[in-house]
Amino acid sequence: MTAWNAITLPRLPRTSAPVAEAVTVCVPARDEADRLPPLIADLRAQTGVEKLRILVFDDASADGTAERAREAIDGDPRCTLLRGTAGPPPGWTGKAAACRTLADTARQLAATTGSGAGVLIFLDADIRLAPGALAAAAGELRRRGSALLSPWPQQQARTRAERLVQPLLCWSWASTLPVVCADRGTRASTVVACGQFLVFDAAAYQAIGGHTAVAGSVTEDLDIARALRRAGYRTALAAAGGLARTRMYRGPEELAAGYRRWLWSAYGGSIPAGLAVGVIAAWAYWLPPLAATLGRGRLRRLGFLGYTAAVTGRLLARSLETGRPPVRRDLTAAAAHPLSVATYLSLWARSHRDRRRDALTWKGRVLDPRPDLDSR
Repeated sequence: MTAWNAITLPRLPRTSAPVAEAVTVCVPARDEADRLPPLIADLRAQTGVEKLRILVFDDASADGTAERAREAIDGDPRCTLLRGTAGPPPGWTGKAAACRTLADTARQLAATTGSGAGVLIFLDADIRLAPGALAAAAGELRRRGSALLSPWPQQQARTRAERLVQPLLCWSWASTLPVVCADRGTRASTVVACGQFLVFDAAAYQAIGGHTAVAGSVTEDLDIARALRRAGYRTALAAAGGLARTRMYRGPEELAAGYRRWLWSAYGGSIPAGLAVGVIAAWAYWLPPLAATLGRGRLRRLGFLGYTAAVTGRLLARSLETGRPPVRRDLTAAAAHPLSVATYLSLWARSHRDRRRDALTWKGRVLDPRPDLDSR
């Protein structure tokens, strides 16, 4: 399956035709003083987008994000800095509320200028873009006739903990889902999306209510893609490792906190379903290396074959994501795949534990404090 996806998944082209329609980029940011200025510089350097508008929303940051953003904008008339001083409304996550504010502003500006709905792009502050990334993404959205294109960025990993966990994001769907086939239909259960880089047909986004449809979701990227498919729209995925990269989390502490805030929602939030996945993962990714190490004869050979298949799948997924052959650190991380699976399962269990204790937080805000946990 991973080999199939590595061969068939479309990639964003490094060169593309200029985009004539309006393209509005929305960047929600909270406590991103270090990450945001380089992204603004990347956005100002974009080529091939004739009508580019950049909206940045500072979500009540306490680290000088707004000041750093204003310096990076440096008077560029294409850029607008918005500031929020209050937290999200009840029932909303901070990111969804920020995205709604940005989208509302984009719609008002489009109406004022008469530029039309066009293309609406949401970017996380930790994304880095090559100069032609936005033109390539908008062009691919229109070429594929989708309401949403999710360009999958290269996930950078620098510490050991990051190299153990981050490659699992791409591997999880690349090893289980024939993406090109899934993207031809509108089945919500087979959607793949990455909230770090989302490219919408603005009219379709507005037709489903935008981020209002996923106000309280901790996985708003997947859920808004599902909402589009349930409404009859198509969504699509494209590999973008040559044009977009990100380091989602910096170090083991931030990584653990980041995954614990949302992993409880995997498998529909069901603990029995998650345990079933854990059993299957243990059988598939722990048993083979144990057999290869402790077994004899045919059992050892089968164990080695299974372990080699798992490592090869990891390497193929990493190559799909980065757009280049694996390097030494990729080989080391892939060889540790059984440990990666164990780390993931541990984070999943801790996420459920923190949810039951109402202890889910992110960037100083309590997430989903509602007490009706047993009904989920």
